[in-house]
Amino acid sequence: MNARIAVVEDEEALSVLLRYNLEAEGYIVDTIARGDEADIRLKEIVPDLLILDWMLPGLSGVELCRRLRTRPETERLPIIMLTARGEESERVRGLSVGADDYVVKPFSTPELMARVRAMLRRVRPEKISTLLNAGDIDLDRETHRVRRLGREVKLGPTEFKLLEFFMQSPGRVFSREQLLDGVWGRDIYVDERTVDVHVGRLRKAINRGRQRDPIRTVRGAGYALDENFSASAKAVRPGMPAVAGARDSAAE
Repeated sequence: MNARIAVVEDEEALSVLLRYNLEAEGYIVDTIARGDEADIRLKEIVPDLLILDWMLPGLSGVELCRRLRTRPETERLPIIMLTARGEESERVRGLSVGADDYVVKPFSTPELMARVRAMLRRVRPEKISTLLNAGDIDLDRETHRVRRLGREVKLGPTEFKLLEFFMQSPGRVFSREQLLDGVWGRDIYVDERTVDVHVGRLRKAINRGRQRDPIRTVRGAGYALDENFSASAKAVRPGMPAVAGARDSAAE
């Protein structure tokens, strides 16, 4: 039941970045590099949401958006348009052909992910979970509260985002650079050593006494939420799902 998102973007580096971040949140991602190819494929499989670049080879994003709105099967498809055009007249044009949201390049990856979640929450609420769970840790995206074994854990905004990012993909090892992109965003310069500082603060906040540290340091690679810690959820908390996240609405 994970949400399926189609990304129509001809810039390979950006397409790879979007796929990586969307899959990290538990979405099923299809990437397409040409507008004419997307026109054909979207007749075969309709995703839950479309991220569409304005300028594409074969068929422009604006024309593709216009065509999708004329078809019964895609007339209500949520569409986020990406473009380097920031002028008001161009934004109006993009929205007038049927785009639901408009993001100007370069953009913040965390902001785009937030827009995706917000749109899916409106149109596909069953695809999005606001509650993440791993082992004995619960994170509520709406209230920004974290609890461990029922005890409320006080986290700063960056530590909260860092924990949320880890809990979306238990077991996955993230390099410091990937954590910087996913938590801080590409448009903010932060030294990689800052990641170590915030991971240290997160550990100090969530670990008390002899509680097991859920964050695993992988020497030379980065950090991960220990998948064995997450998988122990059923043993520690009977009746709770082993892992929950964006996939958790049906089961990330």
